Amino acid sequence: MTTRRDGARRQSFLLHPLASACTLLIVGLSTAHAQQANTAPEDKDMEQGNKPAVTSIVQDQGAEQSGPMATVNVSGIRRGIEAAISIKRNATSIVEAVSAEDIGKLPDTTVAQSISRLSGVTTQRSKVNGKATEVSVRGMSPTFNGSLLNGREQASTSDARSPEFDLFPSELTGSVLVYKTPDASLVGQGLASTIDLRTLRPLDFGKRMFAVNARKERIGYGSGSDLGSGHRKTLTYVDQYFGRTLGLSVGLTSFKQDNGGELKFDSWGAATSPIEYQGQTVQAINGFMAETSRRKSERDGASVTLQFRPNDKFRSTADLFYSRGEEATKKTGIEGAIVGGTGIYDPNAVLTDATIAGGIVTAGTFSNYKGDVRNHMFASKDRLLSVGVNNELKVGDWRLTNDLSYSKGTKRLSNYETIAGQPGNTPESQLGSISYSGFDGTNFNAVRYVPSLNYSDRNVALLTDVAGWGGGPLSPQAGYLSLPTIDDKVQAIRLEAARDLEWGPLSGVRVGVNYTKRDKSRLGEEGRLSIRNGDGYASETIPGSAIELAGPTGIPVAAFDPTGTLGTIYDMNRWVDATVLARDWTVREKVTTAYLMGELAGEVLSVPYTGNIGVQLVDTRQRAAGNQVDLQNCSGNSAATCPSSIKTGGSDYTSVLPSVNLTFDIGNDQVVRLGAGKQISRANLDNLKASMNFGLQSATELDPSLTGFSGNPELKPYEAQALDLSYEKYFGKKGYISVAGFYKKLDNYVINAPRQFDFAPFVSANTPLPTTGAYAGSTIGVLTTPTNTEGGNMRGIELSVNLPFSMLADVLDGFGIQAAHSYTDSSVNLPVSGFVNPSNAPVFNGAISSIGLPGLSKNVSSLRLYYEKNGVQISLAAYKRSSFIGQILDYRSESQFTFIKGETIADAQASYEFQGGMLKGWSVFLQGHNLTNEPFREYTSDPNVITNTVTFGRTYSAGLNYKF
Repeated sequence: MTTRRDGARRQSFLLHPLASACTLLIVGLSTAHAQQANTAPEDKDMEQGNKPAVTSIVQDQGAEQSGPMATVNVSGIRRGIEAAISIKRNATSIVEAVSAEDIGKLPDTTVAQSISRLSGVTTQRSKVNGKATEVSVRGMSPTFNGSLLNGREQASTSDARSPEFDLFPSELTGSVLVYKTPDASLVGQGLASTIDLRTLRPLDFGKRMFAVNARKERIGYGSGSDLGSGHRKTLTYVDQYFGRTLGLSVGLTSFKQDNGGELKFDSWGAATSPIEYQGQTVQAINGFMAETSRRKSERDGASVTLQFRPNDKFRSTADLFYSRGEEATKKTGIEGAIVGGTGIYDPNAVLTDATIAGGIVTAGTFSNYKGDVRNHMFASKDRLLSVGVNNELKVGDWRLTNDLSYSKGTKRLSNYETIAGQPGNTPESQLGSISYSGFDGTNFNAVRYVPSLNYSDRNVALLTDVAGWGGGPLSPQAGYLSLPTIDDKVQAIRLEAARDLEWGPLSGVRVGVNYTKRDKSRLGEEGRLSIRNGDGYASETIPGSAIELAGPTGIPVAAFDPTGTLGTIYDMNRWVDATVLARDWTVREKVTTAYLMGELAGEVLSVPYTGNIGVQLVDTRQRAAGNQVDLQNCSGNSAATCPSSIKTGGSDYTSVLPSVNLTFDIGNDQVVRLGAGKQISRANLDNLKASMNFGLQSATELDPSLTGFSGNPELKPYEAQALDLSYEKYFGKKGYISVAGFYKKLDNYVINAPRQFDFAPFVSANTPLPTTGAYAGSTIGVLTTPTNTEGGNMRGIELSVNLPFSMLADVLDGFGIQAAHSYTDSSVNLPVSGFVNPSNAPVFNGAISSIGLPGLSKNVSSLRLYYEKNGVQISLAAYKRSSFIGQILDYRSESQFTFIKGETIADAQASYEFQGGMLKGWSVFLQGHNLTNEPFREYTSDPNVITNTVTFGRTYSAGLNYKF
């Protein structure tokens, strides 16, 4: 692990003795866990919690064993709060922190949820499971965060660089630090922030600790579907041996969940379509999709740390983190066009018995309805392993550190989609109809839909090619199967030398180098499913007898699990064409970061200050590979008829990143912080792929041309210049008030941009060329590729209050508040076309032409009220963010942008810890999540017109804790 020793030698910044003891105790990655702390001078330099840089050993002013252990009797909620306050106060940069309230107990069930209460930090819930899985800081997309575990970059199991936060069970996390300003020794930093998850360090505890936790959950109250259940179990053990020279911590956790059911409704973009009725053209609902999702998930995690500290000259830390998870989501529902058709077997409707109001069909019956009964299964298995070894040695005045780390993540996905209904050769006279009523032009999900056919009847809903999506009877498509695999491996080595100085304002210096090698790939197969041993119109009866309701519509449909049907009911016809092959890619990066940083301490106009100034030199060498179809010899979409080869590319570049952080002690427990620097975030890995595909499309409304898409292995990183200013007023170790402002100038942003391109080397005699317009007969066309371009400006203000009410009146002892609000604005204006690629496009593509910064909610607020006294702990929390552009996963598990409606989520916790007798050490607790039953809602352009709704319901849990 890499840490830093900010504040180790700060003569002008006086700390309350108890606050110092708490800092030394908790910030070394196990913040707020120990009941006792060693206040020997040796520990002043050990992992002060100010940054994940390499710490070194300070001068020997007394061996650890000779110093008495000072008892710190702070527990529960206040323990976590005071630990976080110590981290924030003693940092030389602008930092936010969350610390565990007890051993193995962050304030919330997920890491992302815990840090969402911090100023300027917000989360996005997963559309799949409703959990907070992604974190946005200061209005920027989650991809702009640098994410670390114990100060090290980690592999991920998604297309993104940073790992998903649900890979890290909160029970295995001791503290989370969010660095909002950069400094030179912070490796792996992001453009928005750097988030460091820290596990326990056993020698930071004063004695042996043991804790177990078990809880039961009931999931989905108010979801409109069946209730689900789950359970979580955790064990944590910390001990010290051989006179506290050897320490061991072990954390184990396991949970399983069955969500019961979630109701989803998609109004197809809240779209209406024109239809003729009695000689006039009116607008009717275009179509809809409604489904019920049932999900089962499980995750096991382990964290092991071994520390060896034989003397004050040497210490070594080895840590291991492992997480494995499985998730399977069964989606059952119905989808279909009402007015038009979705394929060549789906004829347009004829409207009868209609009620018209203002040109809108508020009720009516539509013929030729071909409902697609959906039985989809989306499953995934992931693994993440992280291993690190850190050694620190004091040689004379120098502190030498080396750090080795290895991280590997793997995710295997299986996406089955099956379709049932009436076969493609069903005569129109035998097709069903659908009626709806109660439509006012915008309330798509409140309309009553009634099909004439019984889609729960297995003689009606047959497994078959319903709409002709494959192109006809020669290529039937009765379903779809995708089997992608993501592999990521990160290896790193870091060397650092540091020493104290007394040279003017310089109180110390550190110089180091970090080398990181990353190999990541996304590979897989996908194709259409067809009925085995049948012709283009073949059908098969749905197995079993299960029936499910299609989401909130209440329409009954036949249900089954398609897992295992490949080879028994279906054959897979693998797609091998330019678009599909372009989804496969591999990327290799070799990044060398050299840094020099001086630590500062002095006075300006009698005002004491501390801080740092330095520079990073980041040398990046990136190489990417992708598939390139040989279009000169491609005559089909199979491996035999459409050969391909591997195309490679890459780029080398160097970034110079200066930074400065200053903290001014203006007296009376008040500090002013100033931070400035240049920041980068490397481009998303899937944008670096070297593949390309193209075809004859419209370059403009009038002129057709060859039009293609490609990745760009020569992309440079996102860049920004940042300026931060913060005022903080502390009330001892009990609380604080802070006001912060920030400004970022985005000098370099990445979007998909078109450019003129000659496709001559890639065309063949069979390649169709335009016959009209400016590009007639020409191989010159338009290629859209990820491109570096200018961004814009961002600015914001952040307010934070963290106070116990006992400061106001003794009668309020035990009560307290944590509150935060941030407002962020941006001048960034991006074309929607810049987010279109050959695989997908934003949900709002075609509805609007430009958007603001993805991830930006202008207003984010959080509030937590708590009471803690005599073993009783009660906490009420609420979190609110305004609407924003977020990312969801499409049916191929690829990222897709959409507008997400603002939300307010409320949680509550209550517990009681027995204070004596036979039950001492035991505690019981109750917890409620999403008490507002806030649904996940999408919209296309108007936030008042919801296009997609998922209702997760409320979750309640109860459990027992035991510790000694």
